Amino acid sequence: MGMFKDFRIFSLPGGFALTVLLVLGNAQDHQTGFISLDCGLPVYSSYSDQTTDIHYTSDASYVNTGEIMNVSPEFKTNVDVRRQLWTVRSFPDGDRNCYHIRLTAGVKYLIRGTFMYGNYDKKDELPVFDLHIGPNKWDSLKFESASAVINKEIIHIPSSNYIHVCLINKNSGTPFISALELRPLRNFTYVSESGSLALVTRTDTGATKSQTFRYKDDKFDRIWTTETFSACTSLNTSLNVNADQNDYEPPSVVMSTAASTKDANTSLDFYWDAPPNDNSGYYIYMHFAEVEELAKVKQYRAFIVTINGNFWHGPVVPDYLLDSTVSSQSALTGAGKYSVSLKRTENSTLPPIINAFEIYKVIELLQNETDQDDVDAINNTKLTYGVKRNWQGDPCFPAAYVWNGLECYSHNNTARITSLNLSSSGLNGRIIAPYISNLTMLVSLDLSNNSLIGSIPDFLSQLPSLKVLKLEKNNLKGSVPVQLIEKSKNRSLLLSVDPNLCSSASCGKKSIAVIAAVASVAGLAIIILLTAAAIFWSLKRRKRKGTPKIDAETNNQNRLLGSEIRQFTL
Repeated sequence: MGMFKDFRIFSLPGGFALTVLLVLGNAQDHQTGFISLDCGLPVYSSYSDQTTDIHYTSDASYVNTGEIMNVSPEFKTNVDVRRQLWTVRSFPDGDRNCYHIRLTAGVKYLIRGTFMYGNYDKKDELPVFDLHIGPNKWDSLKFESASAVINKEIIHIPSSNYIHVCLINKNSGTPFISALELRPLRNFTYVSESGSLALVTRTDTGATKSQTFRYKDDKFDRIWTTETFSACTSLNTSLNVNADQNDYEPPSVVMSTAASTKDANTSLDFYWDAPPNDNSGYYIYMHFAEVEELAKVKQYRAFIVTINGNFWHGPVVPDYLLDSTVSSQSALTGAGKYSVSLKRTENSTLPPIINAFEIYKVIELLQNETDQDDVDAINNTKLTYGVKRNWQGDPCFPAAYVWNGLECYSHNNTARITSLNLSSSGLNGRIIAPYISNLTMLVSLDLSNNSLIGSIPDFLSQLPSLKVLKLEKNNLKGSVPVQLIEKSKNRSLLLSVDPNLCSSASCGKKSIAVIAAVASVAGLAIIILLTAAAIFWSLKRRKRKGTPKIDAETNNQNRLLGSEIRQFTL
């Protein structure tokens, strides 16, 4: 069967996630673009790892939920337990808790989540939970022991300038995470026809002992795990293997060893199993470099590669101390088991070799996402008003986790927010235009029963789809924009405001009414004075000329007073 006959890969993919400036060309600091979060590290804390020199910071700026916990002391004393595993952030509350990380849209990233339970909660109960990237599931976490360290990786190109990495509670223990790392890659490497690529294995072959290599050996901080096999021969060189002409740039320390068969006529074989009823595609990347100077011994090495018995690539003739990568042009599909075989050509005097290989599973991210402008608007609204709700991840998807108070409409492979209900949410301050006004598909907006102040802004009348607007039970003052009043009158808008508010026109009428009232009071005073004077004059004349004359003149005076009253009330 060959030297890898016992080599099985059962772990299947998963993984994890400021605007990042990418300088991958001649940058001397290869950590440029790295995001390295030690989850559970106290806020504002940071350090440089003693082994890798990678600079880690607290994850507190990227997530607003969860609890900081420490693994049990006995796990810290293990020399193999890196500092990033000493603390975790656990999420006992909520079904979905997410990291929100700003990225550069259209750039390819390796996203890695690291997990070690370490009995941090003193329960000795290994949890099971899911991982999501945005609204899509890409893997599940299940631990074999409290000391087991699980890395989940995915290579992903975000379509937006942010990414959500979410932990999903499946009612089988509390989700947690130890570290979250993000590394920029070259866009023309690890190309897939569709979907993202989740790591199955990244193997350094030919080593004589088990060890792990990553940054600084690997400029992209890919983690390479060595595999040793009794049925193979290990070849190696102490010289540097040049990767300058290979876009994948596997590290020299990985490429300086190679596995081969002991007999030139024996093929070099390995395989991996796909899960039952899994129709996912797979991509494989094989890295080759000759580590023996064959010209001196007049030997020649060439071989072909077959997968499941079908010719796949070749002949491969590795160059001395110069690496090359052979990869899938399209996904491998349709098999429950994938068997790879390297066989020497007829004119080859030496058996085949392989220095390293990587296998990835295609994760189709089919779930729609919310429109980025709506996401930015609702997140800014959340930050501005300090909304105390478990608003995590994508606002609209999946449907089971749509944000409380939101309703959405899916159209053209995206979702738009159509209803925002923040009633009784403890909102303070003014109604701010730049954020809510960007929710251009809003049909219903409910901001009632809060402590909002100021006037009702005009931009609310410019929301093209708005049909319901509830602003009552706030501390708003001033006038209601005329356009809102008009929409309410023609029944295109259901408007609810406090009775102390008025339209611009009615506020003007109130001012006129006040002036009229003052004028009326002044007029009434004059009338009273005139009436008193008339009565006094009438009584005086009555004494002189008798009652009949007085009655006639009194009637005339009454007509005069009536005329004066109408004048002041007009």
